[in-house]
Amino acid sequence: MYKNFFKRIIDFSLSLVGFIVLLPIYLVVYIILYFLNDGKPLFVQPRPGKDEKVFNILKFKTMTDGRDEKGELLPDDERVTKAGTFFRKSSLDEIPQLINVIKGDMSLVGPRPLRVRYLEYYTKREKIRHTVRPGITGLAQVSGRNSLTWDAKLEKDAEYVENLSFFLDLKILLRTVEKVFKASGINPESDTRALDEIRSEENVKPQIDIIKESIL
Repeated sequence: MYKNFFKRIIDFSLSLVGFIVLLPIYLVVYIILYFLNDGKPLFVQPRPGKDEKVFNILKFKTMTDGRDEKGELLPDDERVTKAGTFFRKSSLDEIPQLINVIKGDMSLVGPRPLRVRYLEYYTKREKIRHTVRPGITGLAQVSGRNSLTWDAKLEKDAEYVENLSFFLDLKILLRTVEKVFKASGINPESDTRALDEIRSEENVKPQIDIIKESIL
């Protein structure tokens, strides 16, 4: 009953109230980034949601569109502005996602919506992350954030779906608030490679090893 009915009501109500309360902050951040990012304060990107239906996620844009002489985007760490770094650490860049929750694209709590191109790289177990709406925060985020490996993050997502309940959501929300204030779970030395990059390598390496063994 909670998963199919009450969760959506709670999401809508809390997100609407939260957006109204945070509206002054939203406007301030919007104006700051409007000038810092040449009139582009919002980051919009397609992400798969419930049942793998693609929607446009909203975030405050914390990186510039700086490019090198070849016209390719510069590395992330060279494009993040000082203001963007602060907004990320304080999670203020996530405020626009309340609009996604109000619209029904997302939930307050659930597996984080990842890139569309990752869809073909999930295991059968990991695919259950798309049987619920993705969340602004989730079990993986309060269990280590980017200090977790991709395998660990996706396993936490599966565990969340299997154990989804009001009390689990409440626990995750409370732990999220705590982590925002402590800015914990951020590991600058963590593996920043994309999921498809890592799993493509994992699929290729065994084949290379087999070829080497056959040659030797």
